[in-house]
Amino acid sequence: MEKNLKQQIIDSFTSSLNRLADELRKNAETIDQESVLKAVELILACKGKLVITGVGKSGHVGKKIAASLSSMGTPAFFVHATEGVHGDLGMIQADDVVMMLSNSGETRELLALLPSLDKIGSKRISITRSHSSTLAKNVDVSLAYTYERESDHLGLAPTVSSSLTLAIGDALSVAICKAKGFSSEDFHLYHPGGSLGKQLEKK
Repeated sequence: MEKNLKQQIIDSFTSSLNRLADELRKNAETIDQESVLKAVELILACKGKLVITGVGKSGHVGKKIAASLSSMGTPAFFVHATEGVHGDLGMIQADDVVMMLSNSGETRELLALLPSLDKIGSKRISITRSHSSTLAKNVDVSLAYTYERESDHLGLAPTVSSSLTLAIGDALSVAICKAKGFSSEDFHLYHPGGSLGKQLEKK
């Protein structure tokens, strides 16, 4: 590999990490704290399950958020929005809270869920880039992040946006876990396997 190409690769790599780090720091300072509190309160008051939904990269992120929540004591699962309008909405009940992920807040598949969710009666939280999006305007709590551009050279690939969504989901998981008084013993109950399970077992 040529020296110039090597340098271009390293520059691109570090630039992407730095952009993401900058956007994370900025959002930690600017995200609407009242909305965060409302989202956590809604989840803590949930008598059912927390359902995460999305499509594309948001869907992949949603699966990880559901896994994090479940491992920290908040029952959660992922429903693909497209499958939702083809019968999987039957998994959702009135006592559940639905977290809807869409960078634009205009994702057709997610918007198609809204009429049925209205009839089911479940509460809704959105994570988008804008409080003024159609999705954000049709939920109980809107969480919105901001960013200048994606980190790839085209400014198109979901990189910064998907990472911010994941970071907000993880931060919510941690805040909820703390509010519940979730202990290491509780964590071990749900995570007895692997190196982390062994580490907790020794304690």
